[in-house]
Amino acid sequence: MAVKMRLTRMGDKKSPFYRIVVIDSRKAQSGEYIDKIGYVDPLKSPAEIVIDVDKAKDWLSKGVQPTETVRSYLIKAGAMEQPAKLSAPKTNDKKKKKN
Repeated sequence: MAVKMRLTRMGDKKSPFYRIVVIDSRKAQSGEYIDKIGYVDPLKSPAEIVIDVDKAKDWLSKGVQPTETVRSYLIKAGAMEQPAKLSAPKTNDKKKKKN
């Protein structure tokens, strides 16, 4: 079972907030989750980010893979360390034919 840490959208139309949840990667975005780690309210200025750092570290030690957005929130909250070097984005560079 591939378990991920990702965002689940909550809230009304045009007033979203997001929960940071641990969920099976095969489930729907708003499906049943295993554990709630925190939440993000992007409408507040600055965006309100609340994360239970102990729960997050526990799940990360068990091998849960966070999405890129959740990874950035975890780094801001201090649950993860920022990697020394970020990997380059994957590209589809195809060799050009010479005629």
